[in-house]
Amino acid sequence: MPIRAKVASSVSRTAAALSRAAGRGDGSVIGGWIGLKIDPELLNHLAAGRAVALVSGTNGKTTTTRLTAAAVGVLGPVATNSFGANMPTGHTSALAKAGSTPYAVLEVDEHYLAQVMAATEPRVVALLNLSRDQLDRAKEVAMMAQLWRAALLSHPAVRVVANADDPMVVWAATPPDGPLRSERTVTWFSAGQRWHDDSWVCPECGATIHRSGDDWWCAGCPLRRPQPNWVVEDDGVVDPTGAWHKVLLQLPGRVNVGNAATALAVAAEFGVRPTDAVSRLGTVASVAGRYAQVDRDGRNIRLLLAKNPASWLEAFDMADEAPTLLSINARDPDGLDTSWLFDVDFAPLRGRQVLITGDRAYDLAVRLQVNQVPFRHVRTFTDAIAAVPPGRLEVIANYTAFQDIRAELDRVN
Repeated sequence: MPIRAKVASSVSRTAAALSRAAGRGDGSVIGGWIGLKIDPELLNHLAAGRAVALVSGTNGKTTTTRLTAAAVGVLGPVATNSFGANMPTGHTSALAKAGSTPYAVLEVDEHYLAQVMAATEPRVVALLNLSRDQLDRAKEVAMMAQLWRAALLSHPAVRVVANADDPMVVWAATPPDGPLRSERTVTWFSAGQRWHDDSWVCPECGATIHRSGDDWWCAGCPLRRPQPNWVVEDDGVVDPTGAWHKVLLQLPGRVNVGNAATALAVAAEFGVRPTDAVSRLGTVASVAGRYAQVDRDGRNIRLLLAKNPASWLEAFDMADEAPTLLSINARDPDGLDTSWLFDVDFAPLRGRQVLITGDRAYDLAVRLQVNQVPFRHVRTFTDAIAAVPPGRLEVIANYTAFQDIRAELDRVN
């Protein structure tokens, strides 16, 4: 690297280490921010010479990135932003911290995919899904699909691994006809799509998307679900040769089997055989605190992160039939608009002991009352623990509420 980049990389590592030592966080943002101030091209320099995979989508990208890094790790050391700092500052910090590695697997915020592709020249880009998120500041789903499509057109050589079950992703990943047509081939995976409410209208022609079972098609143009190469089947994954691989995960829920399928598909683009990679997936037990289980006062507490309607639906599927604490904030990282609560069907919680807390607990209370789900409001996490009997307590929270509860558990433990 140029001397300026070397200095910037060294300062980035030092700043991140000081942040961790001071208890100000993991340093994954401040280190990259300072490094890029010294050398605005630092991410380009750090990515050069590495085989890079980028993982992007509205939901599941942190978990899929961890699983993919584990799978690609069959080949050698992998640099990754394991704490979920998924903007260029986080990527810069992660690569600077890792030093020289032949591979990098980076989670990328969907808004920054084009910028990070330009900086890192990835070998593979994985596109998971698109749904509404942070309505007060995020782009509409169709606009995000357009940005993805334009980014991929600018990088015709990149290999794409994409979700066949999401019409928005399929449209973004499929090269258009006419003079912009490219020879790009796409590897399709099918992991299921439980949330359909953001993909009723075709992004190509505006006609209705029709569905039957796993299949979907546009009523007005040729856009339809492609034949997937990788498919979730029971508790395993079928690869492009038709071989079935049992997936044993420490992470809960069918959605994570789908994330595992994506990880195997991306690793295969690096030449990793699924038979070699599948055992690595079971080593991932917690992802930036998500799915972590902590014992306190006779309660086994499991933390689940949910940030938008699609991820809340998946969280209900992961959670056991046990007392459940729901916590909602509306601070800047969460998005200030909580109207999305009325897009979530909370009926699966009927019959459980439900507790609510957080800055916007009263908004949540109205939504639960509409869904006829009995609940009790508690002011603190400690009150929630005291309100449930010994045994499992499921905690489902959005970003800052999740971090508040996680910090409380870390202080005690």
